[in-house]
Amino acid sequence: MEIRGRTALILGGSGLVGLAVLRRLLYHEPREIIVSALTQQEAEAAVDQFHREGVIPATTRLTPIGGDLFLPYSLRDRPLHEVIADPKTRKELLDDLYGEPDQDQLHRSTLGRVFLDHEPEIVVDCVNTATIVAYQNIFQSAAELRESDEEGAVPTDQVEKLLATLYLPRLIRHVQIALEAMKRVGTRVYIKIGTAGTGGMGLNIPFTHAEERPSRPLLAKAGVAGAHSLFLFLMSRTPGGPAVKEIKPTAAISWKRIAYGEIERRGRALPRYDATRALPLDEAFQPDLEPAFQAEDQKLEGVFLDAGENGLFSLGEFEALTSLGLMEFITPEEIALNVEREILGHPTGKDIVAALDAATSGPTYRAGVIREAALQTMQELEAKHQTEAIAYEMLGPPRLTKLLFEGAILARLFTDIDEAAELEPIETSARAAKLIDEDNDLRTRTLTAGLPILRPEGDHLLRGALVRVAPPDGNSFDPDYYAENGWVDLRPANWAQWRARLEALRDQSLRAPGAEWGSRADLEPPVRVAELRPGRLAAWVFRYEDQGERIKR
Repeated sequence: MEIRGRTALILGGSGLVGLAVLRRLLYHEPREIIVSALTQQEAEAAVDQFHREGVIPATTRLTPIGGDLFLPYSLRDRPLHEVIADPKTRKELLDDLYGEPDQDQLHRSTLGRVFLDHEPEIVVDCVNTATIVAYQNIFQSAAELRESDEEGAVPTDQVEKLLATLYLPRLIRHVQIALEAMKRVGTRVYIKIGTAGTGGMGLNIPFTHAEERPSRPLLAKAGVAGAHSLFLFLMSRTPGGPAVKEIKPTAAISWKRIAYGEIERRGRALPRYDATRALPLDEAFQPDLEPAFQAEDQKLEGVFLDAGENGLFSLGEFEALTSLGLMEFITPEEIALNVEREILGHPTGKDIVAALDAATSGPTYRAGVIREAALQTMQELEAKHQTEAIAYEMLGPPRLTKLLFEGAILARLFTDIDEAAELEPIETSARAAKLIDEDNDLRTRTLTAGLPILRPEGDHLLRGALVRVAPPDGNSFDPDYYAENGWVDLRPANWAQWRARLEALRDQSLRAPGAEWGSRADLEPPVRVAELRPGRLAAWVFRYEDQGERIKR
């Protein structure tokens, strides 16, 4: 797509790759680039750098914004470890992670607010998501919890801390918010700079974070990175969303600058230490040992290479890391060039989502042909045994089962789609209730599948031992929600909704050109076009009404 005159958002815009992407996008004179960083100070420093260089086009505005994208908006400026340590903010975080999604979720989320406030058409996500999600030391939290369990008491705060560090809930909520927000504001393209977790090396990677090789945190990072890639693959197949791409560097990314000065870790200068005495080995690691070392007045200094998010490397560390046959490296400018080309619509061959599309096995011609044999065989067996199974509720969701049973009711009350499209809701409600009362097999199959049957009056229902969709407290609830999602609904309003669906289905069939006009329309065997088939009706609702249509094969 054209970049000139567009609004772009760079998540992680103050980082090594984010700055290179920002520099590349400026060549195209976008209307605005929002530079998002963990803190407002970092975002403003990145913008100030480009102002000092004098490379910002007159028609482009740079907007710095700060905040942790993985936290609620009210907590965006607080470090995660503080949020988890505070019982009040920890509860807010857990409510956000594990609560049911609702209409206000985007406004509560820092990430959601960024999208809603700025409505970006182009998004380049340079945040190291896998590292942020996976490096919360779930292994330490689990060890503390098990130790407390052995002592016979598990404090609630330890359970909550463990829940707050679980990987998938954080990643899932992050992906849900990103997709919904981009659909809401009309984002056109989303490019993720991902990671392999090991810099392209295998499980024999010698560069790790502990004595283990590889360490569990590193493997967790690789696992989250892989899960994120698959979420992006699925996001790219979601109607209404942006074009989704992921560029996944498989080498060390370097470098930002080379200098001499204080050595910092996470923004803090490292103090120099010296030993004050030699210790016997059997005493050296005792917990109550008096300190045998002291901090010197000066900080640790030296020549360093700034590798961005990966920290500061000495000459020896950089030389070892990038040696031929080890992790080697790629420059952020090369990554940014691939981002630019992908936005402009020039395939680079480096898009993981496109690679997955090409490598996965989708629907086949053979399967489509023999589907007819499967449908015919099952139909003949049902006729032979004089039964119609309708649904067992093993495929799900309960909404599908509900649609299938309601479709079966329609098939027993009307001869074809044309007749059903003219149904009278009140009359159909009464006829459906009479059918349920008299047809023991239909009624018991519905209840056995776990679906209550809501009577026409709306104040009584029939139920079996199992209810798939039930209100949590059993008392105060909105029956419309549950009827929509997992109850067979005999009320007139539901049959009015079915009439509208059947009218749309009928009109769609009439408008569609036949086979004589070519292959442009999705065609069914002519014998089935007018039939009231529960499976076809449910599929139509899922495809068109629920917007669940497959867009890639």
